[in-house]
Amino acid sequence: MTKQDKQHAHISASVYTSHVPAIGAALDLGKSQDAYWQPLFQGYEPSKQWMKDNKPDVIFLVYNDHATAFSLEMIPTFAIGCAAEFQPADEGWGPRPVPVVKGHPELAAHIAQSVIQQDFDLTIVNKMDVDHGLTVPLSLMCGQPEEWPCPVIPFAVNVVQYPAPSGRRCFELGKAIRKAVESFDRPLNVQIWGTGGMSHQLQGARAGLINKEFDNAFLDKLIVDPDGLANMPHIDYVREAGSEGIELVMWLIARGAMSDVAGGEAPKLAHRFYHVPASNTAVGHLILENQ
Repeated sequence: MTKQDKQHAHISASVYTSHVPAIGAALDLGKSQDAYWQPLFQGYEPSKQWMKDNKPDVIFLVYNDHATAFSLEMIPTFAIGCAAEFQPADEGWGPRPVPVVKGHPELAAHIAQSVIQQDFDLTIVNKMDVDHGLTVPLSLMCGQPEEWPCPVIPFAVNVVQYPAPSGRRCFELGKAIRKAVESFDRPLNVQIWGTGGMSHQLQGARAGLINKEFDNAFLDKLIVDPDGLANMPHIDYVREAGSEGIELVMWLIARGAMSDVAGGEAPKLAHRFYHVPASNTAVGHLILENQ
C-alpha cells in the first residue's frame, strides 16, 4: 500500500450472512441458548470474536427491505441510506430492542456520487427505518451492545418484487462500490456485508424447501469463482434455492468489492458456517479478508 493509498478508505473484509427474522426474535426473547437455537448461535461465536478483533470504521451493509421502508407503491432496485441515523423498524410487533443505527452521511454521499457516475442508478434515501434484514446481521456479528460498534451505511436491494437485478449486475456494482470507497480521501477501514438467503421458500407447494447441496456449492463458488457464479440466471436460484433464494444475489455485491476481483490476491477465509434449519431457512455465513 502506497503512502497515497493510506490516505484513502479501503475495504478490508466482506461478511456474508442470512438475516432470518426469527433469529432476532430468539435473541430479543432470551432464547439463544434453547436447544433449537443454541447450535446456530454457537456458529457465530467465532464471528463475534473476529468482529472485536477487526472492528471497522464503517460497515456498508447490503440487505433487502421487507415492505417496511418501501411498500409495493415504490420499490427502488438499489437504494443507499445517506442519513445520520436510522431507527429500527416496527414490522408489526414493535421495533426490535436494538440500538439506533448511526449512518455515515459523508461516505454514503461520496459512494452515491461515484457509483452513479459509473452508470449505476441509485436511489438516495435521506430518511428510512431499517428492518430485520439489517439489524439481524448486526446482532449476529456484534451481540447485544448498548450501541453498534461503528457507523453503518444501509444499501437496500429489491429482491422482493420481480424483476430483481441479475447476479452479474450485482457483481459489477460491487466493483463500482469498491472504486468509490477507494477514492474517498479519508483513511477509513470499511467492511462490506452481503446478507439474505440461503435456500428457503415461504409459500406455495414448495414452502419449507431447503437445498443443502446447492447452498454449499454456492459458498464454494462464491469463494473461488465469483465471476463464474455471477452468470447464474435467476431461474436457477428459484428452482434450486426456492423463491426467496434470489436474496443470494446480494452476496455478489459484497464479493464484487473484494480485492482479488480487481486483480489482487485471493481473499483469506476467516470463518465459514452453515446450519439448517432456522425457521424453515438455511443459514449460511462466510467471512473473507482482503490480503
